[in-house]
Amino acid sequence: MARPVVAIIGRPNVGKSTLVNRLCQSREAIVHDKPGMTRDRNYQDGFWRDREFRVVDTGGLVFDDDSEFLPEIREQANLALAEAAVALVIVDGQQGVTASDEAIAQWLRSHPCKSLLAVNKCESPEQGLAMAAEFWRLGLGEPYPISAIHGAGTGDLLDLVVSLLPPKLLEDDEAEPIQMAIIGRPNVGKSSLLNSICGEPRAIVSPIRGTTRDTIDTNLKRQGQAWKLIDTAGIRRRRSVNYGPEFFGINRSFKAIERSDICVLVIDALDGVTEQDQRLAGRIEEAGRACVLVVNKWDAVEKDSHTMSRVEKELRAKLYFLDWATMLFTSALTGQRVESIFALANIAVEQHRRRVSTSVVNEVLKEALSWRSPPTTRGGRQGRLYYGTQVANRPPSFTMFVNDPKLFGDTYRRYVERHLREGLGFDGTPLKLFWRGKQQRDAERDLAKQQSKS
Repeated sequence: MARPVVAIIGRPNVGKSTLVNRLCQSREAIVHDKPGMTRDRNYQDGFWRDREFRVVDTGGLVFDDDSEFLPEIREQANLALAEAAVALVIVDGQQGVTASDEAIAQWLRSHPCKSLLAVNKCESPEQGLAMAAEFWRLGLGEPYPISAIHGAGTGDLLDLVVSLLPPKLLEDDEAEPIQMAIIGRPNVGKSSLLNSICGEPRAIVSPIRGTTRDTIDTNLKRQGQAWKLIDTAGIRRRRSVNYGPEFFGINRSFKAIERSDICVLVIDALDGVTEQDQRLAGRIEEAGRACVLVVNKWDAVEKDSHTMSRVEKELRAKLYFLDWATMLFTSALTGQRVESIFALANIAVEQHRRRVSTSVVNEVLKEALSWRSPPTTRGGRQGRLYYGTQVANRPPSFTMFVNDPKLFGDTYRRYVERHLREGLGFDGTPLKLFWRGKQQRDAERDLAKQQSKS
């Protein structure tokens, strides 16, 4: 059974995101003095007493203005309320009742879900009840004074929230979902891709750069497998980003790469691979994450029977360090091949988590050595590769035991890695190879003896 949803509703700048971070004991939601930081529905997991639930943060509601993003924000709030068990309405106790608060109260009466009214910014316990009393006239029931920034009253508020949730049902334990981060430059179609996968407007789509600011987590299932999709802010060059909302959003995008099992790097089919795409690809490889390359907007490209193979060759020439990643040509607009992302991602994740026995590794290395011996120096010293073993997964990591790592140049190291891939597979995941020499092993053995004596 899915966790019940608690929707956070209110006008701009009343402290909704601050309260979400407080209730979920996190710092995931972007908090800033500037109104309109939150635009999409942003989910976080909450827990209180014996209940688990999901908290959805929504954008600030404005009903008398249809300027930039405001209609889309209202639509996202509508979708949040449609799935919510409880609506938590946030107002500003210091400003008192406003026309916007009254409009939100009127709008909420058309929604069937239960609601609670929290009066935020009531830092003073003595004055809090007096400040909250004014909000009785909204007709949303008893107003509860809280301070999201200091935590005052939030425990009592959570008690009330939990009391309104549907009864807890027994459920089978489920495996942890695979975390898939959707990464890319601004305006390559990341949010459109998420919406196409979900079959609903899960994220606001706009030609204006920087529409997505928070990372947007979405849970879903495909063929019995649970997935958590993480839509991220478009990542621009560091020098183009000013300190502020975009800076925080991009930092969260980088953190999304770190916490993901697999990254979907979205490329614009019309623009091709840019310098920033290359940097993002490098970041994914450095983080050791599995990857699928998704070339979006394929419907907008004029094609013949050779176009796909030609374009793939051109793109891979610029993304040569991700030659192990599968490439898929899609259109988020038409839905073309969008569902194929899951099949490819599943294969990549399996390879990313895979382990191979030492005997199998050494069979492959033996064949590699028979085809091409290690290099010899001008002084007559030749590299010797004794054996190899897999020491970790996520990503698959191997240690090569040799006489001297300095005798193995980059060219031969790449040859060994390529032969491991050819012999063992590992499509869709980077490999890490560590080269250890005899002197290193002797030094480690001596250190271990010294430690055992002491």
